[in-house]
Amino acid sequence: MKLQPVHRARRFFATFRRHRTNPASEAPLLAPLTASERELFDRYSPYDRRHALEVAAAVHRHGPGASADWVPRAALLHDIGKTVSDPATLTRVVATILDWFGFGSQAGRWSESSGIVKTIGLYLRYQEIGAELLEEAGSDPRVVAWALEHHSPESLWTVPVAQGRVLAAADDGMLD
Repeated sequence: MKLQPVHRARRFFATFRRHRTNPASEAPLLAPLTASERELFDRYSPYDRRHALEVAAAVHRHGPGASADWVPRAALLHDIGKTVSDPATLTRVVATILDWFGFGSQAGRWSESSGIVKTIGLYLRYQEIGAELLEEAGSDPRVVAWALEHHSPESLWTVPVAQGRVLAAADDGMLD
């Protein structure tokens, strides 16, 4: 996981907004999900659910680069690994800072621990965990790959670059 200060700052301040949902406007965005993917999506915290829907809506509005059928599902499920740790905002901040200072390599060991240390370890591994959850759910391999690669440099993506760029821009709030 890389620091991405602008992305992280936006996400941090967004946690203070209300988490209102509108099932009618969400329905078309959620329609592409398979039943097993929808079960995963329903595990999101209200904040992560809203973020996933915002990313999917931005991708949907963008159109051309998002025409592949897997792209809306990747937009909705890219952060699904966070549902395993479901950390509070402050815990996310601490985990990100620890990772930035080079302690991310301890995530595997920490995730075997207990309490807040376990939560931090699981959070730092959320991309890997998300990919595992999506693979178990039978998701398209590109959806699985995006969950694992969405904070990686473009040169390491295994998904088509055009769609990856749309997804990355939507995740960073830069598509609108």
